[in-house]
Formats: sequence, structure tokens, C-alpha cells
Amino acid sequence: MRAIPYDERPYRPCVGIFLINDAKEIFGGRRIDGRAEAWQMPQGGIDEDENVIDAMKRELKEETGISSIKIIKQSAFEHIYDLPKNLIGKLWKGKYGGQNQTWFLVQFTGNEKEINLNQKHAEFKEWKWVSAKKLPDLIVPFKKELYQKLIIEFKEFI
Repeated sequence: MRAIPYDERPYRPCVGIFLINDAKEIFGGRRIDGRAEAWQMPQGGIDEDENVIDAMKRELKEETGISSIKIIKQSAFEHIYDLPKNLIGKLWKGKYGGQNQTWFLVQFTGNEKEINLNQKHAEFKEWKWVSAKKLPDLIVPFKKELYQKLIIEFKEFI
């Protein structure tokens, strides 16, 4: 079977969750998969039978245990990023070259006791609330530009 060239791989349909608390800090999770300083916001694929809102709620619950939320805003456009070539084939069984993401700005309305990273398919080993100013410095380099664009898009709410 011939491997799909890097630049011909499709983008994975995905949602992202820009979760804020009452102090307008943003939820960041440290990935469990071994990359020491790989932090990100919750995100994940959209199943074939899902709409973006249902996918967002499911992914947030699966990754953080959180269901107490209020949707503030959906991103005005889809955000696309390419995986670095060294990750092609290591993620998503090599099927995708990156992600096409619909992002949501979401207010956490629950108690922090609701946050539970010990999920069936855990993705994070640690979490914290961070300022918009500090968030891009935590993120893996290939997502930094995307996160900076999200901060600009949602700035009036944070």
C-alpha cells in the first residue's frame, strides 16, 4: 500500500474548547503522552454523526470531566493547522496532515471539583488556569500561531 504524500493528506474535522473561568483565565492541560511540556486546550475529532456543538461537549467531558458550561461564542471561521512532518504517521494512524478546527469560547460554570482528568481515554496528566498572555508560551510550537489567533478573536471576552 502506497503511503499518502504529506501534502496530500486531508485535514481532520475537529473542535476546540477555549474554556475560561470567572477570572477570565484559560484552561490548559498538560498532555499525558510523554512530551514533557506539551500543553494544550481541550480538543478532539468530530464523529460522523455529530454536529460541532455535540462534539465539543463530548470532547470536553471526555478529556476533563467538565459538563457545567455556558457557550459564549463559536469561532467566526475554521482554524487549520498542519502537523509537523515528524508527527505524520504517529497521530491518527497517519491519515491526516493536520486539523480543521471549529473553536468555541466556553465559560466554566461549575465547581473545580468537577474537573477530573482520570478519564477512560485520558489525555491530560495535569491542568491549570493560565492568562491569555502566558498561554502561547505553554503550547507546543506548531500550535502557537493558532492559539495567538484565538486569543485575538476572543479578546473582547477575556
